[in-house]
Amino acid sequence: MALRSMTGFARSEGESGRYRFAWELRAVNGKGLDLRLRLPPGLERLEAGLRRLAGAALARGNVQAGLTVGVAENRIEAVVNRDALDAVLALKAELGASVDPAPLRFDSLLGIRGLIDFREAEDEPEMLADRDAAMLDAFQAALDGLNGMREREGTALATVLAGQLDQIAALADRIEADPSRQPAEIVRRIAGQVAQLMEANSALDQERLHAEAALLATRADIREELDRLRAHCAAARELLAAGGPVGRKLDFLAQEFNRESNTICSKSNAVAVTSAGIELKVVIDQFREQVQNLE
Repeated sequence: MALRSMTGFARSEGESGRYRFAWELRAVNGKGLDLRLRLPPGLERLEAGLRRLAGAALARGNVQAGLTVGVAENRIEAVVNRDALDAVLALKAELGASVDPAPLRFDSLLGIRGLIDFREAEDEPEMLADRDAAMLDAFQAALDGLNGMREREGTALATVLAGQLDQIAALADRIEADPSRQPAEIVRRIAGQVAQLMEANSALDQERLHAEAALLATRADIREELDRLRAHCAAARELLAAGGPVGRKLDFLAQEFNRESNTICSKSNAVAVTSAGIELKVVIDQFREQVQNLE
């Protein structure tokens, strides 16, 4: 399954009977899936089906979906208020001979407010059902287009992230290979520090001092941090290769990267290691920023 970013845009158009409609989808980053629908009045019944389709197609992202609907032809029908008409005819029959003996004209009826109402004809339930189904199909097509764009961006992001993982691994190797990390150099440095302390204060317990120095040397060792850093790189590469909605897992690994780099910098007692550790933190921050864009 391909990696996907959480940003994208898609448009899909459709028609059913005399209706023409279009969907526009816009997506940006989000912690979860947040679908915001803008539907014309009277089409709220589509919401449940739309959310079901979106939930099946998308895992994360803030998505705005707007539907516009137009009518190719208007159908107008006249609706007669039968009770009002009966009342008018009855009144004409009762008073017509004394008030106005002329026959009641049609245009006179049209002038009576509330007697005849002109409105758009209602479609048959079957036609409305076909239109709603076509709108759902068009929404699915828009989702497919959105995912296509998100997958293309995800492929580009995967290349960037893989390069940053290579940088992290290279910096870990550089720290490991630094002369200050060699056992002989560590022994030489600590031995020199112990000798200086002994010269400054001969009353110090030499055996206790050597024991403390050995403990400090153990605590300053960053081999475990480097091993975990490499293990996290391997896990991140596996997630990139697996694809799918792995953004949250990669974000967790980015936090672990940051924790290891902080520990390396705090334990460092060499300028070169500290410098590489700072570079490591910069790359990790860049890695995490990019990961925030993944579904």
